[in-house]
Amino acid sequence: MKPTGFLFGVSAVPLLSLLTACAVGPDYHPPAPPNVVGYTAAVLPTATARAGGVAQAYVSGQDISADWWTLFRSPELNGLIAAALQNSPNLEAAKQTLIEAEENVRAEQGNFFPSASGSFQAEREQISSAELASAGETSTASNANFTIPPFTVYDASVSVSYNPDVFGGVRRQVESLAAQADYERFELEAAYLSLTANIVTAAVNEASLNAQVAATRQIVAAEQNQLDILNKQFAFGGVPKADVLSEQATLESTIAGLPPLESALSQARNQLADLVGAFPANFHIADFTLDSLTLPENLPVSLPSALVDQRPDIQEAAAQLHEASASLGVADANMLPQISLSADFGHEALDSGTLFTPQTLMWSLVAGITQPIFEGGTLSAKRKAALAALRGAGATYQETVLGAFENVANALAALQFDAAALDADQAAAQAAARSLAVTQSQYQLGGQPFTAVLTAQTTYQNALIASVKAQALRLSDTAALYQALGGGWWHRDDAGAAGHCCGIVP
Repeated sequence: MKPTGFLFGVSAVPLLSLLTACAVGPDYHPPAPPNVVGYTAAVLPTATARAGGVAQAYVSGQDISADWWTLFRSPELNGLIAAALQNSPNLEAAKQTLIEAEENVRAEQGNFFPSASGSFQAEREQISSAELASAGETSTASNANFTIPPFTVYDASVSVSYNPDVFGGVRRQVESLAAQADYERFELEAAYLSLTANIVTAAVNEASLNAQVAATRQIVAAEQNQLDILNKQFAFGGVPKADVLSEQATLESTIAGLPPLESALSQARNQLADLVGAFPANFHIADFTLDSLTLPENLPVSLPSALVDQRPDIQEAAAQLHEASASLGVADANMLPQISLSADFGHEALDSGTLFTPQTLMWSLVAGITQPIFEGGTLSAKRKAALAALRGAGATYQETVLGAFENVANALAALQFDAAALDADQAAAQAAARSLAVTQSQYQLGGQPFTAVLTAQTTYQNALIASVKAQALRLSDTAALYQALGGGWWHRDDAGAAGHCCGIVP
């Protein structure tokens, strides 16, 4: 199922079609897709540069799977997201908000039909002689010895009222509420997309921090080994004390970089626990590593004309535009005559046994029309406010579309530069490792001062950490592209369920 701009059902009730055939105000039409053929000013290459042995190919028009994160081929990640979709309070809140909006539509649709109510009443009364006199029974009331005994009045009746939606005010109100339900539906899809993308990004972040911690500990071990060698050489008078102290300072500086990384790693784990809907103390899962995540090699590039249907935030903005359009129709209808019809039918008797006899019948029919004449400018001001809201919603929609295209363009550019950066960082790390080894050897032979060794150590450390970060950034920017393109929510089994609950008369 491909995404569509607005999803609401069509009712086929002939009576409602007749009564709402005319609806004042503008008829909503989804905005046309932007007339653009690409996302970037430059022609998009067929693939990124090859880095780490992988070049990512761009596949124009490729559809996106609902479970796109499985392309990273991590069973731990798949299990984590499955748990999050089951337990996330944010998703549950969004689901319940959608249900609330759908029920509000159903409630408003009740105004298309007549309302009927039945009542039964038994009333025990005692009438005084004064009340009889006021009713004209003077002869009876003047008899001081005459007392009306208590009696019971039985009343059974049915009341029916109906306000024909001649000018479509109710229809526009239902349309407005249905648009709100559409908005909440896409809020749910946005929450779903945000949750899954955030988990992937958080997992990549944890993997990056694990790699940085491991690399830093590797450097600490190497520097500790170098310091041990210097201490032995110093003991035999082979090196000055200054070289030992310099290496000691370098080692301590490297060690000092571990606590911030470990703190960030702990926070990343806690973030994952929160996203999954678990308490940190109860969250137990294997650590993510860069080796446990596979970089997807084929990247989808959706057609620009399809992006507006795929992005939940654009659909939210379109739903708000639809709501504002319908609200303008409501404001127009409120300025026109309102027709009301009512009928009462019932029986009233002093004896329950004769309650439903022809002699106890009573009924009434009432028809009325109300035309606003003077409201102190209230209705006119409300219409102007609704018109301003419609224009504002149109501007918001346009800004949302521009932002979506910017997101995709940024993600595509980032992936291209990520590959180049990773290739350069890996080459730099390899060169720095060779340079450090050569410099250390030359220092041992007296061909280099110890400051050169320190410089080479720092260069290697920075290059190794940069290489780790570049590898992680490539993974996270891949997830960002899937998120920017909408994440394939339209393939979810329950994606079409919401938004179809509420029949709307066209």
